[in-house]
Amino acid sequence: MNHPSFQSQPKEAPLTILLASYQGADFISAQLRSIAKQTLGNWRLIVSDDGSSDGTPDIVAKFATDCAPGQVQVVSGPCQGATQNFLHLLSIAPDGPVAFCDQDDVWFPDKLARAMVALSAQDGPAHYAARTVITDAALNPVAPSRHFRRPLGFRNALVQAIMAGNTSVFNAPAAAILKQCVAPAQNHRIPSHDWWAYQITSGAGAVLIHDATPALFYRQHARSEMGRNDTLAAMTQRAGMLMSGDYAVWLGRNHAALDAVTTVFRPENRRILDRLGDALCQPGPYAAATMMRTGLYRQTRTGTAALYAAALMGRLRQP
Repeated sequence: MNHPSFQSQPKEAPLTILLASYQGADFISAQLRSIAKQTLGNWRLIVSDDGSSDGTPDIVAKFATDCAPGQVQVVSGPCQGATQNFLHLLSIAPDGPVAFCDQDDVWFPDKLARAMVALSAQDGPAHYAARTVITDAALNPVAPSRHFRRPLGFRNALVQAIMAGNTSVFNAPAAAILKQCVAPAQNHRIPSHDWWAYQITSGAGAVLIHDATPALFYRQHARSEMGRNDTLAAMTQRAGMLMSGDYAVWLGRNHAALDAVTTVFRPENRRILDRLGDALCQPGPYAAATMMRTGLYRQTRTGTAALYAAALMGRLRQP
């Protein structure tokens, strides 16, 4: 598979769907069918495959024959995991709005149309995400994803990922900012492309939209890259990561990637990022105090308290 040579698009560019695939043959056909059924017809799809051996690229190629010429393209991924694959897709995406796409979900027919209606009301950069319906592997609904009630913003984005990548859509100005910032994210091996995207867009002052109406079936199965985060087991696991030092590593990588692109941030957000950088180098009590003064927060009081407790115990300090 060869990389296509993408050219800048005119103002009325179609929405580019960025799908990172790897060993997705079991479920990707259903996702592709749901893309074909979108009520928004002005889309194109780029699939970056990370060396699948189960026939995934063949499934996509067959799907492409039923679409307009050039509407669907398959490229070779970097074979370094899902996050790097999505960043690779961003780096080669043409100008215009973009949407992230997971290989194992099923989109509701109006997913893209609703996103673009919300984004079209904004003149500057804007980032849309939505709730999902969590399902089992057979797409039997289990529960809706959480509805976040605290404000969206940079103080939240620095310490929590809540703008789900599988629902995220960016208008052209927001996508251009992400593309401008992608190289440091690749170099510093950020842990999560959707967390990073929330940090970049919020730091740049983009309008942030979180739709309370679900946009897709979020399929849970044995090989899910990232599972649901609303169960007691999932929350316990994430609390363990917070205290084990894994979360500190993630914060460090994110901070390094963001610190390389501060020119796209609003001045106040540059100062907030600097304060986080200070906190990550301070002893526990000072780190917790700095983070509290900066106003960093997660979406629940319990989550925020756990964050400050981890800082107080020195679990966030960088080596």
